[in-house]
Amino acid sequence: MAKHSSRGQSSKSAGVESLNIFHVNACGIDIGSASHWVSVPPERDVQAVREFGCYTPDLMAMVAWLEHCGIETVAMESTGVYWIPVFQVLEAHGFEVILVNAHHVKSVPGRKSDVLDCQWLRQLHSYGLLAGSFRPADQICILRSYIRQRDTLIADAARHVQRMQKALTQMNLHLHQVLSDLTGMSGLKILKAIVGGERDPSKLAALKHERVRKSEVEIAAALSGDYRAEHVFVLAQELALYEHYQQQIADCDAQIETYLNQLPTQLPPEQVGEPVASRQRPQNQPSFDLKHHLYRISGVDFTEIDGLGVLTVQTILSEVGLDPTRFPTAKQFASWLGLSPGTNISGGKRKSTKTRHISSRAANAFRIAAMAAGKSDSALGAFFRRLKARLGSPKAITATAHKLARIFYQMWSTRQSYYDVGAKYYEQQFQQHKLKQLRKQAAALGFTLTESSTSSPVVEGVS
Repeated sequence: MAKHSSRGQSSKSAGVESLNIFHVNACGIDIGSASHWVSVPPERDVQAVREFGCYTPDLMAMVAWLEHCGIETVAMESTGVYWIPVFQVLEAHGFEVILVNAHHVKSVPGRKSDVLDCQWLRQLHSYGLLAGSFRPADQICILRSYIRQRDTLIADAARHVQRMQKALTQMNLHLHQVLSDLTGMSGLKILKAIVGGERDPSKLAALKHERVRKSEVEIAAALSGDYRAEHVFVLAQELALYEHYQQQIADCDAQIETYLNQLPTQLPPEQVGEPVASRQRPQNQPSFDLKHHLYRISGVDFTEIDGLGVLTVQTILSEVGLDPTRFPTAKQFASWLGLSPGTNISGGKRKSTKTRHISSRAANAFRIAAMAAGKSDSALGAFFRRLKARLGSPKAITATAHKLARIFYQMWSTRQSYYDVGAKYYEQQFQQHKLKQLRKQAAALGFTLTESSTSSPVVEGVS
């Protein structure tokens, strides 16, 4: 048995050695939380596999050793965010670094420890069998960190709004019934007055803005409740935390604006124009002219596309970067987003067309834009509503997000403007397409399709 096993192992080894080596100066790193295992070609050092700590001096020692061994390209495997410091240090020192999806190599047999993991990564990378995960340029990674932090702050602030609503409900104060936005101008004035000790419903209702549709009598009725001390205390704390997060969001917006000003302009100054400060802005939008900066750094006004607002475009650009050549075609761009139909084919039969389940902020942004576009009187809106009636909302959202991604890529790669033909024109085109299909089906069955005086198709027999 042992002899047979040895013969099998040598056969496998011979098969692997017969592969062509594309990256001679390749290295493999298995990233860990406390240490990193690094493997270089055996002929480069007596100790070809070494363990390095996660501290910065250890990473600098790793860089010095890789430079001494003549390494040029590095493949690493990791989960979480432990790979980011290693990636940045190696990239800063001129190494070509790729991050390998652990899912692609986790099923490979024969790996029993971290040492074998890094050796196996080096071997696969030297044969050119590993594909690196997408990572935008470093200047976009900086912008992405700011924007992700801003999204986190907005989500945290929303939780405190929910807790304020809960405290109001426990006091039987139905402020949400008379005000559409609890954190709007009128809502915040009333909440601060309640926290400040005001209990008279009439005085509280008098704080409403003149544009609020509900009358003071209705608002006063909604504010007649049981102002228990413990619930008012909770309301005061949650209001203070909400205002603190709003200040943090404002600070984050200032940092984003400062950094956007540092990014290069893709258009002539006369075409870009000057930013315009808006007095009134939708909720969660920054105080500066974000649309101006996005148009300036990308060279395209993506907000022309129905459903894509400035915050959505900001999220997408911060995730995909500013270089469309990283994705050769629109199909590959949509596939990377996980918005393309699956290709599960076995025995020549398609088993499933479900999209891949991936976690992508850009894909989620396109899905949110698809839901917004579905409510518009545009060609995309008509497309969404037709699919929704036939397939349901989830599939309609994904299909519309896929179409939005392809339109986005077309504008991104060609810098052309977007023109919407409208819902009416789309419906006419779809009607013509259906009639063309019906004529083909009728001809295949020996019939001809003609128009009647009532504009309804009539099928006639063919002699």
